[in-house]
Amino acid sequence: MSSYPIGFFDSGIGGITLWKKITSLLPNENTIYISDKKNCPYGEKSKKEIDEISIYNSRFLIDRNCKIIVVACNTATTNSISKLRRKFKVPFIGIEPAIKPAALNSKTKKVGVLATKGTLTSNLFFKTSSDQIADVELINTYGEGLIELIEKGDCENELNVLLKKYLIPMIDYGIDQLVLGCTHYPLIKDSIKNIVGEGINVVDCNDAVAMQTKRILELNNLIQNNKLDSPNHCFFNSGEDDFSIKEILQNKYEIFKFE
Repeated sequence: MSSYPIGFFDSGIGGITLWKKITSLLPNENTIYISDKKNCPYGEKSKKEIDEISIYNSRFLIDRNCKIIVVACNTATTNSISKLRRKFKVPFIGIEPAIKPAALNSKTKKVGVLATKGTLTSNLFFKTSSDQIADVELINTYGEGLIELIEKGDCENELNVLLKKYLIPMIDYGIDQLVLGCTHYPLIKDSIKNIVGEGINVVDCNDAVAMQTKRILELNNLIQNNKLDSPNHCFFNSGEDDFSIKEILQNKYEIFKFE
């Protein structure tokens, strides 16, 4: 089973930022990635819908012999990962906003969280953030419209207008840490940093999730130790177009239709 692929799914291209981290850390692993653009964004859907989509995506990956599944979406993780772990036997790696390191490093004791509505209103987000923040105040902001613009591409002016709308109130409130609670947001990290400035640390969870994926593979004796000259990376897209995926992947891989 060690040669079986690592599975990923997200509502679009955001999880590719995490895919890059994991394939860089584990260069011998084969992978399958689902970009579920047809259902993007997950954050606007009900918990029932998110559960159904997450189960469907996971079953698709398991049917293709994925040995572990990375739920490369904060909304799907915070709403559905417990159900996925109960339903399927493969290990699941979830994505949660990196609130704990941000809280520990905050000097002002004010931490901003930019995330989707689905993440911010989930029970898991409430529980984990309550457990981790202690005396730190969280300023949660729902980034409505950001994912759609990121998926669309070439919308820098519109993105900057929305980002300023969401970020400036948090800056004025005195945050010194900003947590990116969506895997799409690292794709616009430079734009975010230009707005918040050097005095605010911008935090995402991709490095920690990549290390956790490696650890779980090792614990389950699933790591691919044989050096592969050319690992197989397979990408599926459920949307009408795949230009954004091809652009991020620099046209190195074929994109297959995901129904």
